[in-house]
Amino acid sequence: LTACLSGVAGGWQLRDNPKCCPGRSNQCWGVSSKRPLCYCDGYCQRTGDCCQDYNTVCHISAIDCIVGPWGSWTECSSLCGVGSRDRGRLVTVPPRNGGTPCPDLKQRRGCYGHDPERCHSVKEVAKILPDSYKRNFKDPWKRPHMMAKERKPSYCTYFRIKEVSPSCRLGLRISYRFREKYVCVECQGEAMGIRDRCEGDGLEGTRTFWTAASVPGCQGSWVRESLSEDCRCPPQSLIFV
Repeated sequence: LTACLSGVAGGWQLRDNPKCCPGRSNQCWGVSSKRPLCYCDGYCQRTGDCCQDYNTVCHISAIDCIVGPWGSWTECSSLCGVGSRDRGRLVTVPPRNGGTPCPDLKQRRGCYGHDPERCHSVKEVAKILPDSYKRNFKDPWKRPHMMAKERKPSYCTYFRIKEVSPSCRLGLRISYRFREKYVCVECQGEAMGIRDRCEGDGLEGTRTFWTAASVPGCQGSWVRESLSEDCRCPPQSLIFV
């Protein structure tokens, strides 16, 4: 930014190529007949220390900010539940020489996402057990060829633990120390529902809830990070009920 020219007795001389400073700048100063030190930045009108020719010179050369129209609102940030939507606009002419500054360039408002399929997954509460409770038992009333036909491949769901209740330390391999740690939960064929999925397997990137079927009062929340088809979790993991 270029500082104002020094004044002379009787007031500031009009400049052939006047330059005024936008915003607030302590370097944009000069000397006038009324005061030993004056300013010609955009802030001087608030502080009352403008140079004598500020209104004449700076306002003539000031260029106000001009912005374009608002863009479209973005999609709701939440596919299920409370979220937000944003929109923005661009500066077409930036302010110069103490012109009016630009108005807000971004806006945000609330929204409520409701994708029926995804919301159904979010509302489900997973029931889990340690993998020592394997469900691959043999039903003596079923023929071997019928059991082979009904067997479905397992899949693995990887969660990041968010909350764990104190009761979990009594019997589940999850405690408060597991917050922000990852666990593998296996969905075995026998636990799958009509969608060939285990209830409560969550929605990627969304917090859902779980409860331990083997420990009363043991519950918490987690965020699904990924899912792998035709997969088995490593030993000492968890399974869906």
